[in-house]
Amino acid sequence: MLEKAEYSTVLSSDRQEAIAHIERDPPYDLVLSDLMTAGAQGMGLLERMREVQPETPLVLVTPGRDEGAAVAAVRQGAYDYLLKPFEKDQLLATVKRAVDYRRLVQQNAMYRQDLEQLVSARTGMLHQAIADLERSYDITLEALGDALDLKDAETEGHSKRVTAYTIALARGAGIPSQQIPVVARGAFLHDIGKMAIPDAILLKPSKLQSDEQMVMREHCARGYQMLRKIPFLHEAAEIVYSHQEHYDGSGYPRKLKGEQIPLGARIFAVADTLDAITSDRPYRKAATFAAARHEIKRCAGTQFDPKVVEVYLSLPDQLWEDLRAEITQQAKKFSPLQLEPKDRSKLRNPFP
Repeated sequence: MLEKAEYSTVLSSDRQEAIAHIERDPPYDLVLSDLMTAGAQGMGLLERMREVQPETPLVLVTPGRDEGAAVAAVRQGAYDYLLKPFEKDQLLATVKRAVDYRRLVQQNAMYRQDLEQLVSARTGMLHQAIADLERSYDITLEALGDALDLKDAETEGHSKRVTAYTIALARGAGIPSQQIPVVARGAFLHDIGKMAIPDAILLKPSKLQSDEQMVMREHCARGYQMLRKIPFLHEAAEIVYSHQEHYDGSGYPRKLKGEQIPLGARIFAVADTLDAITSDRPYRKAATFAAARHEIKRCAGTQFDPKVVEVYLSLPDQLWEDLRAEITQQAKKFSPLQLEPKDRSKLRNPFP
């Protein structure tokens, strides 16, 4: 009957031979089996089909007295059943429905695969667009940091160095990778509020008077006010606001204490002091990294978070020396004012 209806058939004399075909051959459009041949309630053949050809429909042929067993098999995953004796039209109609169902399953699978590929491609494009946007933000931030360094020649290169040190400490402290850029941006922009400080105070070569010191201390709040309204920098702004706070509460501007201070700011405080001690100033020469280590250890629990100091002490001085040397080399090799536009991609991104 099936061959005359132009179906191509493969015959099996028993359940073992049918299972062998299912395991060996390409997926079938339909398996038509007597209930007794299929096994107890059709389960023997059905279970193997689920494993090897899960999308192939199974139609069972059963005597009327075994209809309950056929229904149970359908509930377990068989597609349909035919009661013997059946007419040719019944057979062909059932087979056609099963084959059409199989083709629909295949089409849905192809559609789902195409949709997943499309979603994946568009998701990749979206992620790339976001990455490009964040990179453009970071280039802007780098320009701001460079502008501050140019204004305050005493701290030239300070922003990049202290950012590198902060990143190394944050990683050593186990900060989640997705939070590292936030901490890095806060470190890089920590002194951005100094852009609002009058040059007469910012660039004064001698010691500041008490009233001038009060104005200088405003740079934390001013930097925070600059950045807090920018969603991209909202978390980094908290580090800018708190970067002069001390662990024992003796810092400024809000006298925060202990874990009231954002972790990024506590990490930055150690990095900032490390760079300050090991950099030249008009009134003194740079000290060694070993001297910086001794001073930072001495101030654990007062100026610095002891846990952050512990992380710092676990890292070798050679790491800080290498970072400083690399940043100095990059600054000499790739000055933004000396590069052609096509070469701007060579600039090292200070944000991870």
